[in-house]
Amino acid sequence: MDQAAVVIIFSILLIGLDSAPSVESNNWDIYSFHINTTVTSRYAITVVTSRVANSRDNATEIDFHVKIPKTAFISKFRMTIGEQTYDGVVKEKEKAQQQYTQAVSQGQSAGLVSSVGRTLEDFKTSVTVAAHSKVTFELTYEELLQRRLGKYELLINAQPGQIVKDFKIDVNIYEKTGINFHEVKGSLGEKDLANAVTTTRADKQVWVHFYPTRDQQMQCDGCGETGLKGNLKIHYDVNRPQSQGDVTEHGGYFVHFFAPVDLPRIPKNVVFLIDQSGSMHGRKIEQTREALLKILDDLADDDYFGLILFDSKVSPWKHELLQANPNNLKRAKEFVRGIVDRGATDINAAVLKGVDMINKHPRQSSASILILLTDGDPTSGETNQSKIQSNVREAIGKKFPLYCLGFGLDVNFEFLQKMAQENSGVGRRIYEESDAALQLKGFYEEVATPLLTSVQMNYTGATNLTQTTFSHYYNGSEIVVAGRITDNNIDDFSTEVIAISKHNKVMYRDTTPTKDEKLPADLSGIENFAQRMWACLTVKQLLEKELMLTGEEKEAVRKMALDLSLKYSFVTPLTSMVVTKPEGEDTQVANKPKEGEKPPISSRRTNFKFQLHSSPGIRKTQSVRGQARTQNWGLSFQGVYHLFDDVPQSAHLPLATAVSAPTTLTPGTPVRFLMTAEGQSLPLCFDIPAGHSVRLLQDPTSGVSMNGELTSEGGNGFQRIIICVNASMTIEFDTVKITVKDGQDTVSFMWTDKDADHTTDSLSLIIRDNEADITMTTIRAVILLHWQHGKSFLWPAIRKRPSENAVPGIMGKLSVAYEEIQPTKLRIQGQEVDASRDSAKDYSIKAAPKVRCQLVELKFALQGELSEFTLLQL
Repeated sequence: MDQAAVVIIFSILLIGLDSAPSVESNNWDIYSFHINTTVTSRYAITVVTSRVANSRDNATEIDFHVKIPKTAFISKFRMTIGEQTYDGVVKEKEKAQQQYTQAVSQGQSAGLVSSVGRTLEDFKTSVTVAAHSKVTFELTYEELLQRRLGKYELLINAQPGQIVKDFKIDVNIYEKTGINFHEVKGSLGEKDLANAVTTTRADKQVWVHFYPTRDQQMQCDGCGETGLKGNLKIHYDVNRPQSQGDVTEHGGYFVHFFAPVDLPRIPKNVVFLIDQSGSMHGRKIEQTREALLKILDDLADDDYFGLILFDSKVSPWKHELLQANPNNLKRAKEFVRGIVDRGATDINAAVLKGVDMINKHPRQSSASILILLTDGDPTSGETNQSKIQSNVREAIGKKFPLYCLGFGLDVNFEFLQKMAQENSGVGRRIYEESDAALQLKGFYEEVATPLLTSVQMNYTGATNLTQTTFSHYYNGSEIVVAGRITDNNIDDFSTEVIAISKHNKVMYRDTTPTKDEKLPADLSGIENFAQRMWACLTVKQLLEKELMLTGEEKEAVRKMALDLSLKYSFVTPLTSMVVTKPEGEDTQVANKPKEGEKPPISSRRTNFKFQLHSSPGIRKTQSVRGQARTQNWGLSFQGVYHLFDDVPQSAHLPLATAVSAPTTLTPGTPVRFLMTAEGQSLPLCFDIPAGHSVRLLQDPTSGVSMNGELTSEGGNGFQRIIICVNASMTIEFDTVKITVKDGQDTVSFMWTDKDADHTTDSLSLIIRDNEADITMTTIRAVILLHWQHGKSFLWPAIRKRPSENAVPGIMGKLSVAYEEIQPTKLRIQGQEVDASRDSAKDYSIKAAPKVRCQLVELKFALQGELSEFTLLQL
């Protein structure tokens, strides 16, 4: 398939590969699928091996699809076809991208092979195998297991896509201090599959084997012709004979595990900063209330707490910290039950208020913690993100940690992550799913019991140390420090830990390292595990540090992380693995994606039907059993990652046809739109003349589209909006009623109806308080009914985008970056643009606050002419 054909398929149906086999997978057989994991002193190395035979009489493309933990680094990939072996090579990302771009320019359908899920990342590749031949895929990934809530978790995902004759998962865990408990959880270790698990335990080792029969692969819950699909979770913890921790030395490197247990808990001062802006509407705010009520139940009597709500205003429950006694907790719960969504998002003022609350009420022998929960970008008050981070950093002054919880996939997680890390905390994403309240509660439990503060780890006779200072040590967690023993002289090596406990300063000295010169016989092949663990931990911490730096310091840290990634063949955000294939096949590049990044789009063997109307500059493509036949119509294509971003609007047929706007319109005041600008305090704004019908959003993946007709008088918003959910269902909004048409069925609601809802398999519609909340597959939209000067109008807002990439339509555009050259000039996309400081009302929230903006012509904000976004009719 040539490159332009690939682009057309992407724009017609953007469906990534699933773990299920393709339409032709019955013609190739996975006759062996093995996963082998060895854990040595918390460091896990997993090898996934899949052996596949092509039983067809002609060459066939065979897939290899594995899900790995997000905390892991891929370190090796190999394909063996006959006697020939093809190894993946880790390169600097820019160099790998050049190779990828070259492949695209040569007409190959090169594609990225990694994506992100909630706890797992995908690795996908494929190769064409000759008739009646075999291929072996082998993928290795490595990770340092983290201790949370008193246990380590090893997560293994298996979903080969079909019934496998020889299916095995083997896990070998070795901990030299001994293992005090272990358990097997996850869908692959329970119910019908429990009998497929065998466990053997010795003093220092645990072996777990999962060998399901063919019948078990077919008959278990959720199993069928596509075989097993699920996780095996192994939880365990180790013996801790010494309070000062355990030091392991191997091959000239050491790892110090510090997790004392004989300490009293430190009372805490905790302030919760809760976003109640309009974007938290619905399930988010409900789950937040649910989680807060449970967290309040868990506060100890000697804890002090504060609650601060924020939207465009900051609203503390009380202006001081209160003791968590029964009376105060009862009143706090009443307050929490009354939390409702409203307004914009002033993160800066909220965090500074929380810092001020803690600073004004200091307590001896206590630990202070600030926890921020938000689902959006700062849109009110101080909105420059760098300035907010600077303000918060200066206010906290390293006195206590700030933890930032980002709710949903649309939140600017990198902004929150950096702000947390700059203040000794961590950023954590809360996924907008049914268990979001449990996610919030689970995070709080991790930081609920501080045992030490101001922890300093000191070492003599050691170099190349990882992080050695920690603001807090929490019960159930573990501090890990690794480094290199100077001149491999263990006699000159010593440790010292200094920290503050509840009552006094504590010190732990001279933890004697034990040499693991002789690993158990079944682990003898794991060489230099301590060195690789040190490298893995160092790279992760350098990447975190790079996020907080600028200029030369940032480049120096980046280079250190890159050099280590290349040396140890880790696929990190700075490197890529180039998957080289037999001559004539595509080059593929595996990247370590950022948190929240969406998977790239793949068109391989999707099976679909469509009708493509003739249009100049487009290749006509037909699909027969997933194979594409292409006629050249002269469409050119450039781009590396977002393959359909550069395709003309007309190439997205038949979803909608781009046409010219009407030439005569009712005169009226233009309608003003706002668009977020990257890294700038002022958004862009632009005007559209009254009376136009415009394309608002068009998602090629799900088929959902939204169009709107602006009021003829202008100046306000829309008089009609139509959402096409699928081929048979539409929702029409006007200023009086809402009409849902599903095939032959029609149901209507009035805006005056209170708490009305309508739910089907593909739609959830909730109407309350002049706001309609619509959830469709991967999209969540809100239509608001506003009143101004005695007239009503509609305004749409996207609460959950279908993709992090741009999609057709005014509201499908990504934020635009601009540079202010002078007060009346901006630089956008390398072009100087006339601009003026102006204002607009943000109708995407109920309060409709007036915000300042940079007014520019529509074509510069949307990077397209008005005719590209207008329709003859809705």
